[in-house]
Amino acid sequence: MGKIIAIANQKGGVGKTTTTINLAAALGVLEKKVLLIDADPQANASSGLGIDVDSIEQGTYEILEHTIAAKDAIIPTNSPNVDIIPAHIDLVAIEIELIDKENREYMLRESLKEVRDDYDYILIDCAPSLGLITLNALSAANSIIIPIQCEYFALEGLGKLLNTIKSVQKIHNENLDIEGLLLTMFDSRLRLSNQVVEEVMKHFQNMVFKTIIQRNVRLSEAPSYGESIISYDATSKGAVNYLNLAHEILKKNK
Repeated sequence: MGKIIAIANQKGGVGKTTTTINLAAALGVLEKKVLLIDADPQANASSGLGIDVDSIEQGTYEILEHTIAAKDAIIPTNSPNVDIIPAHIDLVAIEIELIDKENREYMLRESLKEVRDDYDYILIDCAPSLGLITLNALSAANSIIIPIQCEYFALEGLGKLLNTIKSVQKIHNENLDIEGLLLTMFDSRLRLSNQVVEEVMKHFQNMVFKTIIQRNVRLSEAPSYGESIISYDATSKGAVNYLNLAHEILKKNK
């Protein structure tokens, strides 16, 4: 049975989508079968893997509404061993449309039951909010990766997210674990970056991944070509970082 990992943080710009795309690609290169679910109305994970978002007719919106089966929304990507359930802008309306539905927090969990055995890992790219779509992701997931940007406001809102995770564990998903806190956008030349790393390590210790994602121009360029960093420049720092993260996750879950 595939492990479902949500990549979430209600703060925007911390590297959630970058992590989802490149971790999926790295796991794929390491011969794991991966399904990426784009659960963000901005659909950046979809476009970042070369999907033409404007042409999407079936995706996360439809499987949350249960109008189609999850397997009918899956399309292959240009990354080896990586499939995707894409998103489009209609997903922004799902929170209103599900408001009166019974068990609305479990729509994604139910949809994924039929495809879960087909994959080693299912990664969910969450929107920068703690709304109903993210709640669906956390209710469906076995664990959560929390990207934390190595900048001044890094820890702002983290307490709120950890409290939300506790609530989800208590009410919706008692099996939800924290896979790890992932430090992103690290610049070794900046004293602030080093201070953030020290602070996070001091407070959260073993919860923090050993791998740190360094700030890297190639990593920023790759999505504009619809490619993961592994496809775009396999020798870059970004590619090495995400391959190391994939190895760390595989070691943790073997």
